[in-house]
Amino acid sequence: MNEGGGSRPGTTPTGTLVLRRAALSIRVRIRTLIVGACLVAAIVLLGVTALCVGSLVLSPGEVLAALLGQGDSRSQLVVMEWRLPRVLAAVVFGAALGASGALFQSLTRNPLGSPDVLGFDAGAVTGALVATLVLGAGQTGLTIGALVGGLATAVVVAAFGLSSGSGSIRLIVVGIGMSAMLLAINQLLIQRAELEEAMRASSWTLGSLASIGWERLVPATCVIAVLLVLAVLAARPGRMLELHNDAAAAFGVSVRPVRLALLAIGVALVAVPVAVAGPIAFVALTAPHLARQLTRVGPLAVLPAALMGSLVLLGADVAVLVAPTTSSLPVSIATLVLGGSYFIWLLINEWRHAR
Repeated sequence: MNEGGGSRPGTTPTGTLVLRRAALSIRVRIRTLIVGACLVAAIVLLGVTALCVGSLVLSPGEVLAALLGQGDSRSQLVVMEWRLPRVLAAVVFGAALGASGALFQSLTRNPLGSPDVLGFDAGAVTGALVATLVLGAGQTGLTIGALVGGLATAVVVAAFGLSSGSGSIRLIVVGIGMSAMLLAINQLLIQRAELEEAMRASSWTLGSLASIGWERLVPATCVIAVLLVLAVLAARPGRMLELHNDAAAAFGVSVRPVRLALLAIGVALVAVPVAVAGPIAFVALTAPHLARQLTRVGPLAVLPAALMGSLVLLGADVAVLVAPTTSSLPVSIATLVLGGSYFIWLLINEWRHAR
């Protein structure tokens, strides 16, 4: 027996602990890579399914031929102009919402801290409605209005929800109240608008991917790609904030600038999908939780949450495509059913832990 308390020759207890932590980190990274690969495979499978189903059912071979430019004109029109933009929008916007949810859940240190619950998406909708119905702005103005509305809501919620050093529970309560108030304002704006504008705005607030074309998808994808890169870069110092502000500052992290950066990136990741497709609820809430359960990593895992967001939104869109209805349903119907059930489960768990 050696003198190191039973440790192996040449290895101190501290060295053994370091080796164990390194091995655990490697296992977590391998698990994350495997989960990420599985999520990508599932997204591809669901994407092919979405390209096949609809009023005109196509085989995978016909879809592949259309993607390669070798199919007949009808198949190419259906796949390339109608279905492919919708599939890519589900993937891109789902990734944006999933990443945004991961940022806000990390910032609030609360599993309910998503832009849906905090009212940021409702604020983005309010800003977009003011820009279009009141100011008469176009698509660019609508996007700017959504961003300004989301940021203004974030400032108000943070000012009232984090006053006097209060915890994240108060922040959630303030966010829920703000969301309810903004929803009422949104309905008032729609009711006071002209009939044609009100009908168009009311349809937009349902949240749908059906009418998205290349002209709106391409610029939105470019903006979201930049925001996702920024979110990944900001995630490393952001993880330090999950410990405590003082601990993060001790490690050289500028707490306030990092928080502001994460807040701005998270709101922008919500505002862009809202401006193009309308509000799509609960994807930002459910995706980070599901990704965390699979990867076993902390709240601020941007890429797994983004992939899970793509899978959730694409799966919801496929569900409404195959639903036995006479008319096309907005994708938010499916996300509300899925996310609402998950939200109730989270509230019950939060209440149990608070007791």
